[in-house]
Amino acid sequence: MQKRHIDRLQYFRELAQTSERYFMPYIKDFLDMAGPISILEVGCGDGGNLLHFAKIGYEVVGVDISANRINDAKSFFEQENANAKFICSDILKLNGYKSYFDLVICHDVIEHIGNKQEMLSRIECFLKPKGLLFIGFPAWQMPFGGHQQICHSKLLSITPFFHMLPPNLYKYILSLGGENVECINELLSIKSTKITIELFEKLVAQTSFDIVDRRLYFVNPHYEVKFGLKPRRLLKPLSEMPYIRNFFSTSCFYILKKSSAMDSASSHTGRSEQ
Repeated sequence: MQKRHIDRLQYFRELAQTSERYFMPYIKDFLDMAGPISILEVGCGDGGNLLHFAKIGYEVVGVDISANRINDAKSFFEQENANAKFICSDILKLNGYKSYFDLVICHDVIEHIGNKQEMLSRIECFLKPKGLLFIGFPAWQMPFGGHQQICHSKLLSITPFFHMLPPNLYKYILSLGGENVECINELLSIKSTKITIELFEKLVAQTSFDIVDRRLYFVNPHYEVKFGLKPRRLLKPLSEMPYIRNFFSTSCFYILKKSSAMDSASSHTGRSEQ
């Protein structure tokens, strides 16, 4: 387990930096953010992704199912003199805010969700007709797609790909490595709710969303603040190779809009892969 997983304030600040450097510029390519903007983050955790948006003066709301994370978010935002509303709730049970938000952020969350289609449908309810959804996730087959970096064992936390072992063997190795029941259950849960590029795009096709843009990263933008590595996108030929691309996509960025908001000339799967 890395220090940032224990020091929540450090983790909060690192997320805030990545959001400012990479999330915000990416979103601005598709959403006019010159005027008043309302933003919802689903699975906001400690709220780091929202800090830059709040400091600009946008209305921001963060929702997370963990009371501890929500309490941390409130405390950290108070330290930063930033305004936001944080709500402890399952997103599927969140009341109000119908057609309210210009932007919904859902980063590193969907891989933890069982009923992904239900979640996407619920998010749609919160968006304005021309609202935008920014969603990001690590492809399951990438070296640390199982989130094994949260392991307490130093060896297991830096071991790539072993999350792809059969469940019983995976559980055995985690136990052998000294992981506690809580950690093992969390990692097995992620294994059962994993997401791939192909699965995600299939899910989107079954909703009223359209894919406006897709960017697959060989080097995750968040690795810059974590490890000093400059982000690198996946080469276009590799990004178009089904299944194989998952092994090399450490982060997958998508911009989605409601189908009714898409220009009639736009393709259902229009994307940019520079």
